[in-house]
Amino acid sequence: MKQVLTIVCKLNPSNEVIQKIESTLKAFANACNYANQTVKPTITSKTTIQSLVYQTIRKEFDLSANLAVRACARVGANRKTAKQKKKPVKEFKPTSADYDARIFAFREKDWTVSLTLVGGREHIPIVTSNYQIGKLKGRKPTSAQLCKYNDGKYYIHIQLKDDAPKPIKANNVIGIDLGRTDLAYTSQDKKWSGKDIKDVRDKYSRLRASSQKKASKGTRSSRRRCRQLLKLLSGKERRFQRHINHVISKTVVADALQANSIIALEDLTGIREDTNQQPRTKTERRRSNSWAFFQLRQFIEYKGITQGVETYIVPPAYSSKSCHKCLHLGLRSGKKFKCANSACKWSGDADQNASRVLAIIGGVVSLLRGSDSLSCTWDSGLLKHSTDGGVRKPRHFSAG
Repeated sequence: MKQVLTIVCKLNPSNEVIQKIESTLKAFANACNYANQTVKPTITSKTTIQSLVYQTIRKEFDLSANLAVRACARVGANRKTAKQKKKPVKEFKPTSADYDARIFAFREKDWTVSLTLVGGREHIPIVTSNYQIGKLKGRKPTSAQLCKYNDGKYYIHIQLKDDAPKPIKANNVIGIDLGRTDLAYTSQDKKWSGKDIKDVRDKYSRLRASSQKKASKGTRSSRRRCRQLLKLLSGKERRFQRHINHVISKTVVADALQANSIIALEDLTGIREDTNQQPRTKTERRRSNSWAFFQLRQFIEYKGITQGVETYIVPPAYSSKSCHKCLHLGLRSGKKFKCANSACKWSGDADQNASRVLAIIGGVVSLLRGSDSLSCTWDSGLLKHSTDGGVRKPRHFSAG
């Protein structure tokens, strides 16, 4: 299994090079849009797309041979993703371009990257910190992505590919229940409250609403200051959420490694669509739609790969409604759970119970414990959901 680690470095181009970068990004996006509009929508093979539009792209958009090939490959990849999600391919914007070994090179001797742009090859200095230096020292990466961020700055996403370590021989399972009240609750009884995240989101929401209102009224200077504040606020909430998810995922993977355990995570795909159909207040809708559970799941998965800790994604059906003691259905009300089985009557924290149920499912589907762990009567039907092919393991992930 290959592990892909993405190292993000800020570029420091001259004004002349900036013009070439802009021309390249625009030409790359136009080439992708041309290929997507010209080739039949059902074709997803990059080789087939390339055979149909390569010559025209070279001629019309002034791209080098390999940039034209990468444009065709991106269209094919986007079409495959859109097909899986059953959505059309969106319009390509001039914000990024893909590079391979023939048109990209990293030079450690002067900490620059060499990129083929419209108008020629350029060596561009990169801004590095100790983290980037430690990861890139002695390496010869062969692929990257040139990106333009919303703030107008340019970055290079350098991709380092390594063989992932062999998975550890696990004899335990750590189940993790994801939520908003508690961002994560593990079967080892570790939890991370979502209160700080909620407070920060609410704070920025109020600031944005107030600034947007004032930005459309008042004096010219006050409108300008409000626009400056909105720009300053941009990304702060996202970066705070990302930091919290990094802290949680790092701790979870470290605990799993120490306990020789695999990790069982619930698959929450589509949860926003389901919850948005329910009647809720505007505030509750905003809070749930800004919940970064998928980012946390990705962080846990790729950090697990680097440490040899396997992660299983299991169906969440009935996991919050079943008792981890007797596996019978119970009653959940907010953070409280009570088993309905008269012979059990276990009650306690609902997230704690759900995490332990997920640990049981993870033990079954990973064949660590076999079917004996579910030998008692279970009316919920969870075993059927967890053993009918609905469990998957990660392949490779990128770390920002």
